[in-house]
Amino acid sequence: MFENIDWLPDNFVISDAVLSLLASSVILIVVVMVLRALAARFILRTVQSPELRGKWLINSRNGFLLLMLLGLVMIWGEELRTLALSIVAIAVAFVVATKELILCVTGSILKSGSRSFALGDRIQVKELRGDVIDQTLLATTILEVGPGKHLHQRTGRRIVIPNALFVSEPVVNESFTTHYDFHVFTVPFKREENWQLAQTALLEAANRHCAPYLELVRRYMSKLGNQRGLMMPTVEPRVTLQVPVAGEIHLTVRLPVKVGERNFIEQNILNEVFSQNDFSPESRKKATAAAAAVGQSGE
Repeated sequence: MFENIDWLPDNFVISDAVLSLLASSVILIVVVMVLRALAARFILRTVQSPELRGKWLINSRNGFLLLMLLGLVMIWGEELRTLALSIVAIAVAFVVATKELILCVTGSILKSGSRSFALGDRIQVKELRGDVIDQTLLATTILEVGPGKHLHQRTGRRIVIPNALFVSEPVVNESFTTHYDFHVFTVPFKREENWQLAQTALLEAANRHCAPYLELVRRYMSKLGNQRGLMMPTVEPRVTLQVPVAGEIHLTVRLPVKVGERNFIEQNILNEVFSQNDFSPESRKKATAAAAAVGQSGE
């Protein structure tokens, strides 16, 4: 029955080089075992102290074992080198194939270690902006806010961001504080329009909307600055001028707001200012003429 069973494939051949290495290995093992046996017999016959005898037996055993391992490494050195190169090639291929997954895990470790943001924070990565609703080892999910970086209303879209982005891209966290925050928005005007009236109207509207909680914001920011060792800016609303291009003047409004009410306060101020005032060039001419007339009457 066993005569019909082929134990090895017909094309299985062991090369002469491998046979030589196997023979050398067997000879080395036999020689080391014989030397160890002779050394152990010599120690047992010549060393009288039991403690010293045991110490010499253990040291000789370990020495011959190390000698045998070094001999095998020298015999199989070329094959081991080839095997090591194969293992390195496989490792490199694995890293290349799973590079994105490795970057995602690294990004997750980075954002956790640096505490870049938490659930509920509003963040921006590249052009992606929204409120964080979920975090995993590979991705972060946000509810998009926008469109653009100046609006604060949710679009209804869910965006899944690979954590690999957090390794190479900066993260903007718009939720530095938990109760009150600063909000900045810009209103552009032509140079010939009545931007002076707009500046006054925007500042008055901002002061009026912030008045109910301005003192609370002042105490909150002072406390936050003491806790974090920061020099907090003044909390009073302000309107500053910017000239990005010739012929245009931008009014930048900065005011304190309650967290979550940025868009609400901004829209209320803009609706109030633009519904109650006329900033056309004609209104500016009328204001200039009225001022000149008052000056002449005063003289």
